Amino acid sequence: MLRWALIFLVVAIIAGAFGFTGIAAAAAGIAKILFFIFLVVFIVLLVAGLIAGRRGRI
Repeated sequence: MLRWALIFLVVAIIAGAFGFTGIAAAAAGIAKILFFIFLVVFIVLLVAGLIAGRRGRI
């Protein structure tokens, strides 16, 4: 998912450099959404791993 966010970020930068502001804004918005989804999933899995690790040590 992080890879797709970076791809859309690059598309937004290239589109903005060529003057396609509408496409650049849409790609940047998609990249932002994907990045935040990645962060939420990462944090949830990190917390789940820490909780599972504590239960395994007991």
